[in-house]
Amino acid sequence: MPVPKHVFDPPFSIVRCSHAVLTVRDLAASRRFYEDAIGLKVEDAGRDAIYFRGMEERNHHSLVLKRGPEPAAERLGFKVGSEDDLDRARAFFKERQLPAEFVEVPFQGRTLHATDAAGNRLELTFKMDQAERILQQYGHYRGCHPQRFDHFNVFAYDLQASIDFYASLGFRLTEYAESDDPEPRIAAAWMHRKGSVHDIAFTNGRGPRLHHIAYWVPTALHIIHLCDLMASTGYLANMERGPGRHGISNAFFLYVRDPDGHRTELYTSDYLTVDPDFEPIRWSLRDPRRQTLWGTPAPRSWFDEGSAFPGTPVRAPLFEAKPIIAD
Repeated sequence: MPVPKHVFDPPFSIVRCSHAVLTVRDLAASRRFYEDAIGLKVEDAGRDAIYFRGMEERNHHSLVLKRGPEPAAERLGFKVGSEDDLDRARAFFKERQLPAEFVEVPFQGRTLHATDAAGNRLELTFKMDQAERILQQYGHYRGCHPQRFDHFNVFAYDLQASIDFYASLGFRLTEYAESDDPEPRIAAAWMHRKGSVHDIAFTNGRGPRLHHIAYWVPTALHIIHLCDLMASTGYLANMERGPGRHGISNAFFLYVRDPDGHRTELYTSDYLTVDPDFEPIRWSLRDPRRQTLWGTPAPRSWFDEGSAFPGTPVRAPLFEAKPIIAD
């Protein structure tokens, strides 16, 4: 599979990933999990939706939970560079006969709902209501002190097509895992806009589905504290993987599952990728250090389970990757 070339003049400008919209069955149980355990701040709460943000974030929300009959990944949110970029984005999707329409969304300015070529449902906006700065209001800090929304990871049934689509939008490849076959195939890829390791990552598998969302936390000790907190407050079974350090991205991590099974990563210690001549880092799919630098493989659930998009068919992957899986 070819590594894409950097596109420095994309058809419209995406600044960064900005927020996620998830459907949950029990808002009260989900609020306890994200507010009391993880430590996100509730900015607004009603009968049918709750809006959260991290300690560093000035925008009104970075996570929206909506009440629904079944858990689902409703939208992946991205901030664009200007109002004009929203119009350019709509034209881009329409030219490719992909769904794109402007909608009204609470606490946000003009918002475009679109669907990418793989079926991932997107929400693009330039303006969002601003909230009071709480970065130094330490009395609000709970859980692992989540600072800001960091990235998405999604399952892709046609991973090369997903890489190429987002590369055309100016996303730059930072790291990738590839098979060692005579004709190697990329099985996972990390791509960014904001100058960190990734805003979105793609994992070969049944898709489109959301694999996880991620929040950046101050230090590895905050993640270790979260392990102690969850183990002693009834959330032991919600810890799926970690703590550990990824080879890819160098990040210290913990993966947890909310009451509906949505996966969240708590994440810190990655690195800067803003240089225009940054070259992607290749990892062998069979290198045990890529998943976890210390060689610990991920569990089976990591490769099989994710959150579907409502009304979106899930397709089998075009090829069978063979990563190392924990027994």
